Amino acid sequence: MRKIFSLLIVLVALFQFACNNKVASYIAFKSPLQGESFHNGKPVRIELDIPEKTEIQNISYLIDGKQFAEKTNKEFVTLDTQNLPLGYRMLTAIVKSGDKIDTVTNNIILTTDKKPLKLKYSLVNTFPHDTSSYTQGLSFVDGKLLESTGRKGLSYLKYVQLQTGKATQGVPLKPEYFGEGSVKIGNKIIVLTWQENVGLVYDANTLEEIATFPYQSSREGWGLTYDGKQLLRSDGSNRIWFMNAKTYQEEGFVEVYDNQGPVNQLNELEYIGGKLYANVYGTNKIVIIDLKTGIVEAQVDLTKLVPKNFFKDEYEIGNNVLNGIAYDAVGKRLFVTGKKWPNLFEIKLGEN
Repeated sequence: MRKIFSLLIVLVALFQFACNNKVASYIAFKSPLQGESFHNGKPVRIELDIPEKTEIQNISYLIDGKQFAEKTNKEFVTLDTQNLPLGYRMLTAIVKSGDKIDTVTNNIILTTDKKPLKLKYSLVNTFPHDTSSYTQGLSFVDGKLLESTGRKGLSYLKYVQLQTGKATQGVPLKPEYFGEGSVKIGNKIIVLTWQENVGLVYDANTLEEIATFPYQSSREGWGLTYDGKQLLRSDGSNRIWFMNAKTYQEEGFVEVYDNQGPVNQLNELEYIGGKLYANVYGTNKIVIIDLKTGIVEAQVDLTKLVPKNFFKDEYEIGNNVLNGIAYDAVGKRLFVTGKKWPNLFEIKLGEN
């Protein structure tokens, strides 16, 4: 038995030696490492581990399916990450050698070390807000506010007069729906539901529900806005989904990061001047996002606007948070409020 055991030890040692000294017979990435992180804007060295006797005809390098470099030798190439979206990116190398084609892939993670600019704000006006409105969606259309509210059995879609805070027209959502973000496009209003996996379409004039659509890959329904071409939607994660404005199909997403990492719980949204403004649920801040990269470029802390001694129990204090951003593009006015807040505020942002 001892002889057999000793023989096994020798065989294992020989196998490990052979493996450690074996020349690679396949093509793989030498750098970067699988899942390695890099800051946006910093060049990434891309190099393949190719067997010595391999005669290279052509190597195409791709990032997320788009070619960024081409070589006829084994030399490394450099990936410019300046304008790439943050998050997981897929590297691909297609190697042509003789009549053989090898395709190898690798993933990297792009983050940012850019600190968001901290903005200050000034209070311009204060308006009344319905304290029964658990605000989920807010926008400014045709001289009035469009507001969608949440909670099953209490969810509502309504037009609201700015000066009085009172609804001029409204309809309840079906009791099985927990209403979320909303936006008006043309003669239709699109409303999200939270966990019901369905979006609702209303006639913008009559507020009659006229259609529904299913979610696809997104997690839940949270915030919604429109950039003039696509619907932009949050799902409670750090992703902003791009949706076809006619078919409501998800056509991609961007992941949002600041210098601390992914910014999760993105909630109510508003598209202003080419940037995306987003409430961060559970906080008193609004972040301003570059949609091309997902970088948080600026943020503003609105803690001083939170109602003082208004909410009485811990549940209300923890849930009736800042949520609601609306922009009057004609008057250049920015409005914010919160869930069941007694006021809606017009504010003006500026740099510190």
